[in-house]
Amino acid sequence: MIRALSIVVATLLFAYIVFVSFYFREKRHNPRCHDLEIVVEDSLDKHFVSESDIIAILRQADLNPIDKRARKVNTNKIEAELLKNQMIARVEAYNTPSGTVKLEVTQKVPILRIMSVRGNYYVDNEGSAMPVSPRYVAHVPIATGYIEKELAITDLYKFALFLQKDEFWNDQIDQIFVHPDGETELIPRVGSHRIVLGTLDDFETKLQNLKLFYDQAIPIVGWEKYSVISLKYKNQIVCTKK
Repeated sequence: MIRALSIVVATLLFAYIVFVSFYFREKRHNPRCHDLEIVVEDSLDKHFVSESDIIAILRQADLNPIDKRARKVNTNKIEAELLKNQMIARVEAYNTPSGTVKLEVTQKVPILRIMSVRGNYYVDNEGSAMPVSPRYVAHVPIATGYIEKELAITDLYKFALFLQKDEFWNDQIDQIFVHPDGETELIPRVGSHRIVLGTLDDFETKLQNLKLFYDQAIPIVGWEKYSVISLKYKNQIVCTKK
């Protein structure tokens, strides 16, 4: 009887040791998420999305990782859900050994604002449309007039990229206006003239010619001499006096 009791006790003790061993091993290798760390890059310069926005998105999609085991946290789903937001360019989500889920969020970078009869939105630096934020206005060139989205994310996108990379023209061009026939005018910050660009074909050469004209003629005649400077004809600058 005593021997049988000893065997039962030994068996229960062994089972307990095995259970405890697996339990703590599972806890060590599959910790519970106790914290969510969110880093929104460039949040001091751009305010399209905030930490609270991201938390709200995850809660609504039932993807908040807090109190879930690491193996139950699907970082791929979290990334995919956040990328549905048109203000977000990239997301990286990962677990840490300490039980924290980290999110690194990159906001989109607007380079042009479209305010046309066809809509009001931004074009970002990767050539996609993004909505206007009710709480933040990006200081970028504005394009108005008759602008289809296809034009906005192709030719106007290329033109806006050029402006962004060229210090002089980025400072000089304040507004872009597109006529119904597709011809484009530029409104400069300095001077009271309009720049008739014509189509956006070969715009770099046209602006190079205008820059040469600015450097050579404007110091002589002044900024107020002309009301219109036309670049629409190949290798020609046609000026209209006031």
